Amino acid sequence: MNTVRQAANALEILEYFARRLRPATPAEMADDLGWPRSSTFKLIGTLASMGYLYEPRARGGYYPSPRWLTLAEAVTRAEPLPERFHRLARDLMEATGETVSIAAPAGIFATFLEVVESRQPVRYFAKVGDRVPIHATSAGRALLAQMPLEERERLYRKIDFVRYAATTPASPQEVEARLAEAAEMGWHQSNTEYTPDLAGVAMPLPGGERRLSVVVVGPVSRCLARRPEMAAIVTEHLKQLK
Repeated sequence: MNTVRQAANALEILEYFARRLRPATPAEMADDLGWPRSSTFKLIGTLASMGYLYEPRARGGYYPSPRWLTLAEAVTRAEPLPERFHRLARDLMEATGETVSIAAPAGIFATFLEVVESRQPVRYFAKVGDRVPIHATSAGRALLAQMPLEERERLYRKIDFVRYAATTPASPQEVEARLAEAAEMGWHQSNTEYTPDLAGVAMPLPGGERRLSVVVVGPVSRCLARRPEMAAIVTEHLKQLK
């Protein structure tokens, strides 16, 4: 998938500071990120001129301003994830012992809007904003299942259908077969299709106009045989969802 380099770099600057958690000079950013100094200086100057970066101390480097947070909070307040779904994710993690995520469609990807990680030392690590291929994951296919066939077919034309593993559906026909299988079972399942050694189950979230799915996922050693059990737990919690 093609990316707009300038936009990607601007967002990577924010992710860089989220890891660093202290000011940095443009030269340090260029060195740490492996970018040309000239283009880095221009990008930092642009972000600073727009109020997204500031200098906490004279010649002490730049740091993101609160403007990022102000905008993010305004956007989130306008389209929040309902509290019942946050609660559902927490309850399912407690009930299954595995990592639970809530996903939404983002083009050919599913993006996580909520993640509650398992407390197990060996677990699926994920964070809000992570994305996975919509066709190659149970979370994604639980979103595809909510779309009309015509919409799915338009998406299929944009997907490269990389075979990440032997279990990855590598064509529109294979994805449709998985959707048909899930419709018969009542839940979507995965087994190392995209991320090695992970297995899980996913279901669409009911209610509202937004397309959302919930997925419970963990190591194959714990979760592969437990998928019917985990699906039953998710089903029961969805019945109680208010």
